[in-house]
Amino acid sequence: MEELRRKYDLSVLLDCTGMARSSFYYHQKTLEKKDKYGEIKTLIRQIYHRHKGRFGYRRITLVMKEKGIMINHKTVMKLMKVLGLKSIIRVKKYKSYRGEQGRIAPNILERNFKTDRPNKKWATDVTEFNVLGNKLYLSPIIDLYNGEIISYDLSERPVFTQAVNMLKKSFRKIKNTENIILHSDQGWQYQMKAYQMLLKEKGIVQSMSRKGNCLDNAVIENFFGTLKSEMFYTKKFRTIDELKKEIKEYINYYNHDRIRLNLKGKSPVKYRTLSL
Repeated sequence: MEELRRKYDLSVLLDCTGMARSSFYYHQKTLEKKDKYGEIKTLIRQIYHRHKGRFGYRRITLVMKEKGIMINHKTVMKLMKVLGLKSIIRVKKYKSYRGEQGRIAPNILERNFKTDRPNKKWATDVTEFNVLGNKLYLSPIIDLYNGEIISYDLSERPVFTQAVNMLKKSFRKIKNTENIILHSDQGWQYQMKAYQMLLKEKGIVQSMSRKGNCLDNAVIENFFGTLKSEMFYTKKFRTIDELKKEIKEYINYYNHDRIRLNLKGKSPVKYRTLSL
């Protein structure tokens, strides 16, 4: 109609189409009326899909504020409902690989997971994945200051060299490890003399949970739950190699891009960087 109006008088066009003048102006107004949340909705979609549906309205609100867009979280929640966007429901089901348990170190941490600086308190554990009957084990070290994954190792068998590789990777990244507390459960690998010697050589203090008490190592247990609910349980993996690739990508995402509410809306790496 707009193109024809450049050539013909509006009265002629209305006569030809049989449309009342009032109807024409009504539709014209409707077309011109812009959705005031149009750009906001587009941004919400972009953030949601960039994070693969892992962010709910609170995290999306924080990302928008980082971009200088001041918006109430309730508005974001309503707009997400309009757009049909729902964050992944975190199903808390996961399995940590235990092995035999014993005790060779005291529980120094005593569930005091808070610390005022990076690389003061670390925690480690092993979790198991199953892909069509094939197993994969993940062994990470997490910094209790900001939840950052310092190092990790992937293995298709629960072997001691996995714990050694994980430690050596952390030593390459963090040069000064003197007096860091490294907490774990009572798993067999943490009882090995070679493991204890590695810690001692680097001045690391070993701490162990009480037997069968997962709450004593709650931070890394929570990480495993988050990783599995946001990554592993949302996809059907066909091979171990496919899973390895996804775990590596997720840990990089977790450290650098996944914002946390308890870190003032920052990712672990950004929070650490800003605190230095």
